[in-house]
Amino acid sequence: MTTQAATAGSWPRRLLAERFFLIASRVAGLLLLGALLAALSPHFLTWQNLINVLRQASLQFLLSAGLTLCILTAGIDLSVGAVLGLSACLAAALIVAGSLWWGMLAALAVGAACGLVNGIMVAYVRLPAFIATYGMLWIASGLAFVFMKGQVIHGFPRSFRFIGAGFVGPIPTPILVSLLVFLVLHVMLHYTRLGRAIFAIGGNPVAARLSGMPIQRYLVVVYALSGLLAAFAGLVVIARVNAADSGTGEDLLLASIAAVCLGGTSLFGGYGGIAGTAIGSVILALVLNGMNLLGVKTFWQAFVMGAIVILSVLADQLAVGRASRRA
Repeated sequence: MTTQAATAGSWPRRLLAERFFLIASRVAGLLLLGALLAALSPHFLTWQNLINVLRQASLQFLLSAGLTLCILTAGIDLSVGAVLGLSACLAAALIVAGSLWWGMLAALAVGAACGLVNGIMVAYVRLPAFIATYGMLWIASGLAFVFMKGQVIHGFPRSFRFIGAGFVGPIPTPILVSLLVFLVLHVMLHYTRLGRAIFAIGGNPVAARLSGMPIQRYLVVVYALSGLLAAFAGLVVIARVNAADSGTGEDLLLASIAAVCLGGTSLFGGYGGIAGTAIGSVILALVLNGMNLLGVKTFWQAFVMGAIVILSVLADQLAVGRASRRA
């Protein structure tokens, strides 16, 4: 009994140590990358450039945050970019028509509804998350094309543009919005029943089910949150660029997966967190910013993005293999 108690007591300390190593290793990589870019480009450490990096990272984080929740349950949401686009188009049409609050609420409702459908398909119909959300990607993308009919909507009121292009003192609003979302999700993941369930489902779904945990209900909530956060990211994106079209968000999925992987969240579920995704978003923004400062061609930037995803997943797989051998 003494041995069992000691083993049980060691688990929280081991978990804290693993989380500390995860964050510390990402912060170290972030600092090394920043030092390298500062040495290669004299423009990197300017205030304007650093603010642009953080602004870009904050927009990336808002979209990657919901994806992180799904991946922590050992699932995935491939529809986040398309849901962002559909929600953004609907919001743009209503906002330009004079219904600011209705436009924002409608966008959030559509995003949550898409996520809810994803969750039902995964939890109750038992479709693989890859298939269910890939299908939603095409559905949402098609609806956006039908709704927009090739048009571009632009010219939003200043009150709406504040969330994407405004400033609070010297700090861009998207950075502060992302910080607020980060704090809410961090508290949810580590101090609520839903957060503990997300880690439990991703870590050992059989044990979670045998313990009486309502796994299906939690999965529906997770995918609904992913859709809601994608829609919210869409509002910030169109407020930033002051325009929306049917292609909004279609090229953001790969970057979202890259940010989550760079942050150390395991694609096998149960390991990682929202703090890692925040750091991964900054690292990804630094990589893209550095390539732009150094004049790297666009197609090579896409190559680097793909390589980042592959290497991150490979490192994750090797880590899981080592952990299995130790067990």
